[in-house]
Amino acid sequence: MSNFKALGLSQKLCEVLEKLGFDNPTPIQQQAIPQLLKKNPTDFIGLAQTGTGKTAAFGLPLIDLIDLEDESTQAIIMAPTRELGQQTATQLQSFVSNNAKLNVEVVYGGVDISRQIRALKRPTQIVVATPGRLLDLIKRRAISLDAVQYVVLDEADEMLNMGFKEDIDDIIGYTSEERSVWLFSATMPPDIRKIVDKYMHQPIEVAVNTEQKSNLDISHQYVITKTSNKIAAIRRFLDVQPEMRGVMFCRTKRETQQFADEFSAMGYGVEALHGDLSQGQRDAVMKRFKARSMQLLIATDVAARGIDVNDLTHVIHHSLPDQLESYTHRSGRTGRAGKKGISLVLINPREGRKIKDLERRLKVTFELVEVPNKAEMKYSRINHWVQLILQTKVDKHVDDVLEHVDQELVNLSKEDLLKRLLSLQLDHMRVDGNASFDEPEDLNETQGSGKRQESSSGDNNGLQRFFINIGEIDGATKADLLHFMVDVTDLNAKTFQNIEMKKNCSFFHLEKSLSEEFIKKFRGISVGGRAVRVNEDNDGPPQKSGYNKGRKRDFGTDNKRNRRPDRARSRSSRRR
Repeated sequence: MSNFKALGLSQKLCEVLEKLGFDNPTPIQQQAIPQLLKKNPTDFIGLAQTGTGKTAAFGLPLIDLIDLEDESTQAIIMAPTRELGQQTATQLQSFVSNNAKLNVEVVYGGVDISRQIRALKRPTQIVVATPGRLLDLIKRRAISLDAVQYVVLDEADEMLNMGFKEDIDDIIGYTSEERSVWLFSATMPPDIRKIVDKYMHQPIEVAVNTEQKSNLDISHQYVITKTSNKIAAIRRFLDVQPEMRGVMFCRTKRETQQFADEFSAMGYGVEALHGDLSQGQRDAVMKRFKARSMQLLIATDVAARGIDVNDLTHVIHHSLPDQLESYTHRSGRTGRAGKKGISLVLINPREGRKIKDLERRLKVTFELVEVPNKAEMKYSRINHWVQLILQTKVDKHVDDVLEHVDQELVNLSKEDLLKRLLSLQLDHMRVDGNASFDEPEDLNETQGSGKRQESSSGDNNGLQRFFINIGEIDGATKADLLHFMVDVTDLNAKTFQNIEMKKNCSFFHLEKSLSEEFIKKFRGISVGGRAVRVNEDNDGPPQKSGYNKGRKRDFGTDNKRNRRPDRARSRSSRRR
């Protein structure tokens, strides 16, 4: 069977499919549609991964089976989330676009129920609903299931994971015993079997290569890093793979919003999707995500159900879910419609057994990958910056401006100009609020309790810890302090390692051989009327020093690259 007509669908429905660009049925559609049409009425179980065309597999035969002369509700389709319900209804509505007699409505929680009640007063043969809202409408007598002949449970395993078992039991109890139950799911856990045994009679069961699909289209990867470094690790993957477009899963709504805020503050195209958002906010987020205006959507498992977005390259698991089925649903967001995708898991050194367990139970192989280092991240950003320059259209008024600046730059060679531009970009990368500048070079850890051997750039061999009496109370950030020390000493910024800011002071590491000359550079320098003191940390507590009438420094004046001058000056004045 190579086309939809051969599956037994009506000519009218096939014409719509042709206009919509549906050429060939997917495997689940090839097996399900003829069974549902020819064996009517029948109970049916369809097992297939998310994204394999399950909606059309049950929606197309359902449309052809509806009695158009009967205006009562003949079919209900239950979905676990608002998003999935909306998408299912939208697709069914497109299938019946040339059939004025058939009406499809969708109802779900989080919006005004009175509008839905008014909508259901119109003749409606197919209702798509979340279980909670449908049960509410039944109890309000806004909908009757007396004439329902078909009950479709879409993503049944996820509905059970979300606690809808009792609601499903209650809803099915309102239907006649002659109705058919069609159950579609990615997995078949024991609770699903209980539904089958309770409500189905000799169901036809179709399973479409669920394990093979996962193996072929999704590359399962994992990294080992500290829990506190997970966000930093994800940020590095985003930097070195600017084409990445994916969903990151978190356990809680609080984490979801917190991580999204952190990424956004650093300039990444990231937004959150969770249950605390209103329906309007959720719709707006999904609209922006589908329009490719963001790189990463951060979501909870519940909120992400029903996300149907093409060409997602990655699914990222900030932490593994408790249930195997949830991992299957998560990873199924990518690797869809024959396209390849990556499911990336972040674990801490003690969670290696979880990966082994997933490999054994899913029959897949997880590949250990490395978190990119700082050098990879830096060169990726520079290359991205270069591409932006190459893609920039020349402004028609640029010649007028060029006349005024040309004389200033006339003595610079092309190579010298490029070096200066690159230096500005590198400097911007250090102080633009990006926390990566103060992160360890290597974020990778070894499995188990042992620590990964740090690279020579990250160990303390030959390094001396120093104290400086400048801290957060001075209104300084790590970037401010770094620039201050670079300005005073003329040393390269990379010379300073492991900067640690405290309230009244700070600590950092420097090559021990530089110690004597380095300390001398700060003699006679003051900040806000207070002498700056620098000494090796093993010298003991720093001694108090009075006002120094030597060289005065201020984060708000002398350090031209400082990003918070007003804050620094105001705090200094308050202390005086």
